[in-house]
Amino acid sequence: MTNNKEVVLSGIRPTGNLHLGNYYGALGKFLKLQETHDCRFFIADLHALTTNTDPDALHRNVKGILAEYLAAGLDPEKASIFVQSDVPELSELYLLLNMHVGIGELMRTASFKDKARKALGLDKKDDENEDDIEKQIIGASTNKRVSAGLLTYPTLMAVDILAQKARWVPVGKDQMQHLELTRRFARRFNQFYGVEEFIEPENFEFRDAPVKVPGLDGSGKMGKSEGNCIYLIDEPKALRKKVMRAVTDEGPQAPNSPMSEPIANLFSLLELTSTPDVVKHFRDAYADCSIRYGDLKKQLAEDILNVTTPIRERVNDILADEAYMRRVLAQGAERARAQAAETLAEVRHIMGIRKI
Repeated sequence: MTNNKEVVLSGIRPTGNLHLGNYYGALGKFLKLQETHDCRFFIADLHALTTNTDPDALHRNVKGILAEYLAAGLDPEKASIFVQSDVPELSELYLLLNMHVGIGELMRTASFKDKARKALGLDKKDDENEDDIEKQIIGASTNKRVSAGLLTYPTLMAVDILAQKARWVPVGKDQMQHLELTRRFARRFNQFYGVEEFIEPENFEFRDAPVKVPGLDGSGKMGKSEGNCIYLIDEPKALRKKVMRAVTDEGPQAPNSPMSEPIANLFSLLELTSTPDVVKHFRDAYADCSIRYGDLKKQLAEDILNVTTPIRERVNDILADEAYMRRVLAQGAERARAQAAETLAEVRHIMGIRKI
């Protein structure tokens, strides 16, 4: 692995299986990135502890994500693939960086407010301001709690990035605020100590247009929490059933009618997974009002299976070879730890934590 390549870092929380949205929105792009950059892909099991405290499920999900990453084509000889908790230096860096992070700026992050309300079973008020939100969370009269880990989630995310001296971090809109906080924390540390220790990372903006993979429920994007996913490991029978149940409408009533959102979503999936001549056939059928949605869905299901079946089969083979998975993670952790240990030693020295 070449050292003169710029570092790209990306992590995923092991909260369930990967779906088509993950594959087309991120994984497919990672396959190209691993050819041109020093890529470090990790499974964020420590982050998952903020919302998932079932130990068996967490362990199972880590194995599943690893197998799916490898099955989709991530190459451990080209990229470092590791589990977050296998790099213990991150935990000490997390503690040290928290000394320069304010409680107020953490409480103002959108993700914390949303997840804290959810954890406490609180409703959002349309007219509430920042002070109202903080009082609502802190003063909630409930036996439920918001963990300190959830509050300091942005610090741990910053440490993931800064420990690896990552230049680029591909993130979606929902993580842009956290990336901006990482930049702020890095800048603050550098200015406080008068050093140039940390790089201010930037979002890796891919040249091709962002891929929005819609769900099967007629609106919005595909997502685990929305329950509208096609998973990469879905068995053929289950996948076909999901697609056949996808929301549609009564069909076009006049030639060249505009498409409703549910139908436009099905065509978006068709364009991702089918050949151009298949897409043209169904677009022409829609335009002249001869389309049969049942035929469209059957074709779509088979074309999706052409994409997912090889991945699903490789996932099963990889899961059956735990020795191989351990080797991949050990190799990735060794690379990640080397950089994190170097960063930690530098930070300790800068902050005055030195041997007498």
